Amino acid sequence: MGTYIPNTKEEQLRMLHDIGYKDFDDLFKGIPDQAKIKGSLNFPEGKSEVQVSSIVSGMAEKNKVFGKIFRGAGAYNHYVPATVNAIGDKEEFLTAYTPYQAEISQGILQSIFEYQTMICELTGMDVSNASLYDGASAAAEACAMTLDRKRTTVYVSESVDHRVREVIGTYSFGRNTKVVLVPEADGATDLNALKEMIDADSSAACFLMQYPNFNGIIEDADQIASIVHGAKAQLIMSVNPIALGVLKTPGEIGADIVCGEGQPLGLGLAYGGPYLGILATTKKNMRKIVGRLVGETTDSQGERGFVLTLQAREQHIRREKASSNVCSNQALCALKASVYLATVGPKGLKQAATLCTSKAHYLASELEKAGLKLTYGGEFFHEFVTECPDSEKLLAALEEKDILGGLPLDGNRILWCTTELCTKEDMDEVAATAKEVFGA
Repeated sequence: MGTYIPNTKEEQLRMLHDIGYKDFDDLFKGIPDQAKIKGSLNFPEGKSEVQVSSIVSGMAEKNKVFGKIFRGAGAYNHYVPATVNAIGDKEEFLTAYTPYQAEISQGILQSIFEYQTMICELTGMDVSNASLYDGASAAAEACAMTLDRKRTTVYVSESVDHRVREVIGTYSFGRNTKVVLVPEADGATDLNALKEMIDADSSAACFLMQYPNFNGIIEDADQIASIVHGAKAQLIMSVNPIALGVLKTPGEIGADIVCGEGQPLGLGLAYGGPYLGILATTKKNMRKIVGRLVGETTDSQGERGFVLTLQAREQHIRREKASSNVCSNQALCALKASVYLATVGPKGLKQAATLCTSKAHYLASELEKAGLKLTYGGEFFHEFVTECPDSEKLLAALEEKDILGGLPLDGNRILWCTTELCTKEDMDEVAATAKEVFGA
């Protein structure tokens, strides 16, 4: 942070004097002595820059960074254009905090507004917030948006990522909300079970599905929307934003709320975070959506400007009526997602999505030749599940070749994933390794 200069001891004392205190002890005199730290903390002595660099490098060497990755399940190895970090790491973005004061925060507010606009275009929704922490918390917040005095039950498909279901359960426990799991059939939501369960429950607030789902399958979202709306409940779609480059948008399907993990939009894997929670909805839910909203307006000179809007619905003003505890937002991650989308554009996003799915279908066919049968028969995007004689043995053999294989599931099944970064040579090597291991 080249332009960040901390104030000196003398400057700190002058500020203390200006507000009526003689020193720091005087400032903290209201704190009981027994609550104050006496003496020095038990920290090791400081080290030189060379020593610290050596220690941290040694710690980093414990990480295994694979050259070839065929695992997804919520964190995907997509290409990140150089522009994303070149712009996102500029210190005026990197150090900026929440834009409470619109007069001096126009740049940050505009970047958030552009992000919201792009998410609405991508999902087909009317309103997007300024982002949440990750896809799981976004799903939980989406479910909470649908609750009222009569509608108190949340339905979730069994084909949704189990970690997302767990977060929804945690949020719902605190609200005394009932969560009901709808079973899957052949890797996708059992439509007959969904209709039977939700039609019989007048307290059904919503149904949450994943698109594509955890097994990689593209669910029959149109039919699901018809069933859910027939029961006067709301449809929530948890989406993969890259898949929306080729699939129908939630808006076209008739979804009421869209959530999802924004990590594929230029954030990289980053050892698991920070990531980005996408949350967008239709106009009817505009006053229920949590997090910050940036609106466009005009200033006193008639020039285009940006402000935080609809704040009365949040904890800032009416805390006792707040529907959420979310206070901050992932503005830096949202900015990077915006830069990514602006860089690749609609054609680039479609190309990335097309490469993802075409490569997945090629890998699936080659693995079948190697003796790994597809578990499910439905259409899939860029993830799919296979049966495997010995998943542990195969994944270990791949690891020896610097390949991170798919995610091991129960019953010797493996969830595979491809992105645009997977080459034909890499996929052929995975299939050849499977043939070697199982003698196919």
